[in-house]
Formats: sequence, structure tokens, C-alpha cells
Amino acid sequence: MTFAKIFKILSFLIVGCIFLIACNGKIPGADARKFPADPKQRVKKNLEEGRGFTLNKAFGNATRGGTFDFASSNELWRASLDVIDFMPLTSVNYSGGIIITDWYSDGNSSSESIKISIRFLTNEIRSDALDIKIFTRKCLENLMNCKIIETDKILMNELKKEILKKAARYAEQKKDKNFKPYKNEMFGIE
Repeated sequence: MTFAKIFKILSFLIVGCIFLIACNGKIPGADARKFPADPKQRVKKNLEEGRGFTLNKAFGNATRGGTFDFASSNELWRASLDVIDFMPLTSVNYSGGIIITDWYSDGNSSSESIKISIRFLTNEIRSDALDIKIFTRKCLENLMNCKIIETDKILMNELKKEILKKAARYAEQKKDKNFKPYKNEMFGIE
């Protein structure tokens, strides 16, 4: 391939990308309503929310360890696992947003057990964020001739309410822990 052909292909790709962005009318991921227009205020807001960058971290003067932004930082996920921690888990997939327990019997009745599946529809703490299903298995003898039915809504609603309450507490604790007032004499921000 000659230099002219490569240049034409690259030019075509760049122009195509510009047209795609222009047709959409906005740059993906940017929402000016969520960020202050003043750069000093944006810096202050980002650092208060823990999203800032400091030179101490860049040059290795940061504290040992690390910050991990995955399941342990999602309040709904943590609360769900805490509420059903007495049950054995069959499948737990954070990226897929689902928790499935194994069949659980409290020991009083070996012929009856329950299974719970929790699907996460959003990370926000609200009542429609979780899709919970509870199944009851009733067997006649030694796990033979079993009948599986979806449990009534009362237990499901109680479980959802308990998870949401615990998640709200976790979110409040995280908010209190992450807030750090930003002071910078160089920019005159307090």
C-alpha cells in the first residue's frame, strides 16, 4: 500500500467519526448539567468526592494498599450478601448482576427448602433496583417427587426491604467517610 492510500483511508475514518459525533449533537459521556462551569469549582467537587488526582499518588508517596472499585463499593451488592449470608451460594456474578443461592433447609424439615435469586437492575438504592425470586421445594421422601413453586410476595418484599435498609446505611457510611473538604491556597479555594 502506498502512503497516499493510507492517508486517504485515515482521512476518511477521521471525517466519518467527526460526522458521527456531529449527527449526535454531543460528545459521548459529557453532561454539562452535572459539572460546574468554573474549573476551580470542578476541581473542588472532584476532590471532595474522592475522584481527584494528586502528585503524591503519581510519585509513589501515597499510602500502601490500593483502592478497589468493584463489588465491595456497591452498597446493594454488599447488603444483599450480608442479608443472605446464612445460605450457601451457587452462583455469584457481580458483572452479570446476579446472586443465586443453593437450596437451603433450616434443619427442622428436611423435605422443605428454599432457593433465592437476586438480580440487580441498577446500582441505585431504590425499590425497583432488585428483582428477587424465592422458590420453595417440597419433597415427599428423600428428595424424590419434589414440587417447586415460586413463593408468595410477602417473604420477597420483606427480603427486599431488609436489603434496601442495609444498603442505605452502607451508602450513608460511605458518604460520611469519603467527604473531605478541599482547601487549596494556590487557587484560593476553600
